[in-house]
Amino acid sequence: MEKVPMTAGGYDRLREELRNLKSVERPAIIQLIAEARTHGDLSENAEYHAARERQSFIEGRIGELEDKISRAEVIDVSKLSGKMVKFGATVTIADEDTDEESTYQIVGELEADISAGLLSVTSPLARAIIGKTVGDQVEVATPRGAKDYEIVKVRYK
Repeated sequence: MEKVPMTAGGYDRLREELRNLKSVERPAIIQLIAEARTHGDLSENAEYHAARERQSFIEGRIGELEDKISRAEVIDVSKLSGKMVKFGATVTIADEDTDEESTYQIVGELEADISAGLLSVTSPLARAIIGKTVGDQVEVATPRGAKDYEIVKVRYK
């Protein structure tokens, strides 16, 4: 069984989503299905079919979350330090063409959100910068061609 690396914050978010699905969403959908059954013929009952479809989605997501949580390898970023980029690092990089700087934290696949600055450890950019230090230059293959970046800052928070 393959471990799934994630930060403590990502693990907490998954556990909270699972708790919400089990204690709020699941009981609510069961109530909706019971209500829809009282409306008569189930074969023509759109409310019933919509509720059953939602229930199927919720049960699938619960199974998925339970699997990910059971395989989670929680990495406490606050205990990490150093100058080398590794999982959990918050890295500032500069585009060598435009000198535009971007800051990302390298996190597990399940918690990645590029708009929030959370970069998946499996992304091409993360794979390129892991193991590098401040001042190193990396080349990343992108759909628009190769891009060159320089690592400006590495920190662990």
